[in-house]
Amino acid sequence: MQVQTTRFGTVEVAGDRVLTFSSGLLGFASYQHFVLLQPDEDGVFYWLQSADAPELAFVVTDPRLWADNYQAVIRREQLDLMGMNSIEEAQLFVIVNKYDNTLTGNFQGPLVINLKNQQGMQLVLADRQWTTRHEIARLADNVAAATA
Repeated sequence: MQVQTTRFGTVEVAGDRVLTFSSGLLGFASYQHFVLLQPDEDGVFYWLQSADAPELAFVVTDPRLWADNYQAVIRREQLDLMGMNSIEEAQLFVIVNKYDNTLTGNFQGPLVINLKNQQGMQLVLADRQWTTRHEIARLADNVAAATA
């Protein structure tokens, strides 16, 4: 399948690689189909690209790369909806944002993806240990100026 993107042009993606978020993402409920694009083999950041809207894409990363003790609690009914027995069967991602010279991850709203059936869901964690702006990296001043 061909996915149109504003960042990478047209990208060819196998149909079985399309992720379905039945409820969409917070603030983007009408967009349910996404693909995960990896810009390079060694990177820790990916693009979660909408398969329906070329301009809609999010930078995501695995939160456990930035916080060893990170855990997402998922209710039994959510596991059932996604066709999983436990959270260990899922791949976790968080949406990354840039604030001033800091990259942050929305650790309170992780994306849970069942890679066996390509079903995804965004959780909202009740645990206040994690925030929507968990700092993951500070950028050098010259990098911040180049992206401003």
